[in-house]
Amino acid sequence: MLSDETVAVIGAGNIGRALIGGMIGSDLIAPEHVIATRRTASALDAMADEFPGLRTTTDNIEAVQDASIILLTIKPQSRAEVITNLRDHVERDVLVISVLAGITSERLQLDFGQDQPVIRAMPNTPALVDAGATALSAGTYATEAHVDKAQSIFAAVGDAVVVSEEYMDAVTGLSGSGPAYVYMFIEALTDAGVKQGLSRADAADLAAQTVYGAAKLAIDTGKHPALLRDEVTTPGGTAIAAVSALEEHGLRTMLINAVGTATQRSKELNEE
Repeated sequence: MLSDETVAVIGAGNIGRALIGGMIGSDLIAPEHVIATRRTASALDAMADEFPGLRTTTDNIEAVQDASIILLTIKPQSRAEVITNLRDHVERDVLVISVLAGITSERLQLDFGQDQPVIRAMPNTPALVDAGATALSAGTYATEAHVDKAQSIFAAVGDAVVVSEEYMDAVTGLSGSGPAYVYMFIEALTDAGVKQGLSRADAADLAAQTVYGAAKLAIDTGKHPALLRDEVTTPGGTAIAAVSALEEHGLRTMLINAVGTATQRSKELNEE
């Protein structure tokens, strides 16, 4: 789908590198048609060694000169500086795909100062191991063909779904920020195992594998999580006793509130 495209990845940090690896590794695009930028040349050298043929530069303007697709994988706080530097060098028909948390497609179109086709994306860090969860929403000037191209890029590093932009802040709170909640859960499970006498190494392995296995079972079976939980919680058993303790201490409410807080913060970022 991208064989005739040239993709500039602006700010190729963790997410940018993951997308480069996904596109090249799935033969979606030839490495020679991808240009990566970062501030430090040494980081780019390491990336070029990892992906032979990849073009690299520390100059964002140079990177977008021939690009038909621009992937903005920078931090929201860098948006104004980077886009101001680029806007006069980006043609109107170039597709801009942004992973900037909280920044709306309308805001990006205004930043570029033209009727730019923009797609807003919210991936998460498991994209680094091709297990990402990404939501995409199209701006006013993005066509179905643009959406298809964007979806193919993010599908190369996990699952990619298209949603209405009004839900993108909620996506940011749920799956975009969600890995942080899960890592805290794994860390807490590990500490709990250590408290009960397990070595930290064994507890960490068991905790991470348990979370991975439970998630895989939910995905592979398609069963509602409540049904899977019921299959574990035998009457009078250990799991139901633990579930009761989790409910008593408000685990469900804490997670709902965490997603709500992250969603609100995502909305605030568009105003900064």
